[in-house]
Amino acid sequence: MPRRWTVRPWVAVAAGIACAIAGAAGTLAVVSAHRSSPLDAVNGVASPSVLDASLPGGRFGVGRETGESLNKAARDAAQEGIGLGEAVGRLIAGMETPTVSHSVLAACWRRRVPVTVHVAIGTDVLHIHPSADGAAIGPASFTDFRLFAALVAGLDGGGVYVNLGSAVLLPEVFLKAVAAVRNLGRPLAGFTTANLDFLQHYRPLTNVVRRPVAGSGRGLSITGHHEILVPLLAAALLRARDASAGGSTG
Repeated sequence: MPRRWTVRPWVAVAAGIACAIAGAAGTLAVVSAHRSSPLDAVNGVASPSVLDASLPGGRFGVGRETGESLNKAARDAAQEGIGLGEAVGRLIAGMETPTVSHSVLAACWRRRVPVTVHVAIGTDVLHIHPSADGAAIGPASFTDFRLFAALVAGLDGGGVYVNLGSAVLLPEVFLKAVAAVRNLGRPLAGFTTANLDFLQHYRPLTNVVRRPVAGSGRGLSITGHHEILVPLLAAALLRARDASAGGSTG
C-alpha cells in the first residue's frame, strides 16, 4: 500500500514564523519554504510513493480536482492582476474540510501575510493537466516575483530571511531578487539570512548564507529535521517577542 500520513501540525507553524520574527526584532522577515501540494492540507494526507504504482500505467498526476482547482486559481490570479500565492490562499481558505486549518497559504491569506509562489514550468503535475494555461501561470507567478523582490527590499537594516528546505529553486529566486533590488539602486545591507535543512546544500549556502550578506550582514546555517527545528524556532521567537513586550518568559 502507498505510504500515507496526516499532514504534520508543525507545517502550520511556518505561517507564523515571519510574524514572530518581525514582532521580536521590530523588522521585516521573509520565509521561503519548499512545499508539497498546496492541497495536502485540504485532503489531510500526502502519498509520495503513489508515483511508483501509478506512473507505469499513465495515471500519475492526473487527478481532476487538484488540477482544475489550482489551475483555476492561476487563471483567476492573472485576470485579477494578483499573485498566485494570494489566489491559492484565498481558494483554500474558502474550502470546508476538517484539515484546512493546516494550510499555510490559507492562514497567510486570512492574516494578510504576503505569500508568493515561484513556478518552474514542468516541475508540477498541474502542468500536465488539460486545464493548465501557461498564459495564466506565467503572469501570476511573475506578479509574485515582483512582490517577493519588494519584500526583499524591505530587509535592509535589520531584516531576516529564512530559507526552509528549498535546495535549488528558492535560493536562486532569492539571489535574483537581491540583485534586482541592488541594481535599482536601493539600499540592501545589514540583514540576516538563515538556511534550515537536514543537509546543507550548495545553492542555499552560496545564494542565501554567503553571497547576499557578504560584508554587510550575517548568514546562518542551521542543520536538523524540520519537525524539530521549526517548532523550536517559532517558540524561541515568540518567547523573545513576549520578553520585548514586557511579558513573562516563564
